[in-house]
This record gives sequence, structure tokens and C-alpha cells, in this order.
Amino acid sequence: MPDARLTTPSFLVLGIIDKLGEASPYDVKGEAARTVAPFWSMPHAQVYAQCDRLVEAGLLSEVRQSGGRNRRLMKLTAAGKAALEEWLTDPAFVPVEARERGILKLWFGARPEALAPVQLTEHHHTLANYEELAETVGDALTRGQREALEFGIRYERMMVDFWQWVKRRGA
Repeated sequence: MPDARLTTPSFLVLGIIDKLGEASPYDVKGEAARTVAPFWSMPHAQVYAQCDRLVEAGLLSEVRQSGGRNRRLMKLTAAGKAALEEWLTDPAFVPVEARERGILKLWFGARPEALAPVQLTEHHHTLANYEELAETVGDALTRGQREALEFGIRYERMMVDFWQWVKRRGA
């Protein structure tokens, strides 16, 4: 097995394929967009590159469907399952990288009075969507999924509070 440096995107791919049992890169991309994108986005091309790296490293096996679109279907190998399990049980802290475009714009001198109203509207909207999701399907989620959703709810509440503060400072 080649020495593969595994990154968070690597584990995202391994985790999704583990949950699905078997998946094409397209399936991984779709499942990531449907589930983890609000807190961990991954560009389309990166999904395909990660799949190729993980197959080459022996962490995924690959079978090509015959006929039709000749789709690649991947499964975790024993080494892939072990790598994912090791990552899941590693309690190491990695600082959060908040990639908020509005905050970056503030840093570079954007007008808070122009940013705050739009940011407030969008964060209120996202918060409402997360709260509705928690109310409608919260009981069907696994504990970890529910906790991740709770993180999203708390994060959006914090962002609403922050942009209200920015708005008040400008008044």
C-alpha cells in the first residue's frame, strides 16, 4: 500500500462510502451535498481525486459496472475501515477554520451597514431551515447526526447574534 497522507476530505469520502456500503464518486458527491455540505463542503473535482487516491492507497476497492455508463463502484477495504475507525476514535483537537465570506469582507473594509442586513436575513433563513429539520426528522437521525445538526443551529444563532451586534454598532 503506498504511503497515503490522509486528510479530512479523505475521511469524508471514506465515511460516506462506509455509510452507503458501496458508491460511485458521483454518489459520494451527491451524498456529501445532501448531508455534510452545510459544515464541510467539498468541490466536485476533489471528490473524484480523493476516490482515485484512496483506491491507489488500497483503502477503497473498485469495480466497474459492465455496460451502460461503466460506473465505478467503490467499497472500503479492511485497511480503509481500519483507517476510518482510527480517525473516528482520535480525539485530537484541530482548530476551527470559519470560512465566512462576510467576515472576510469586514476584515478588508466592507461597509458593515451594507453587509449586516443581508447576513442577518440569510443566517435567520438557515437557522429556520435547521430548526425545521430538527423538528421534522430529528428523531430519525443518529446521535452524531443530531449533534451535528445542533452544532449548525447553535452556530447560526451565534451568527445572528454577531450580525445584530455589528448592525447595532453602526447605528
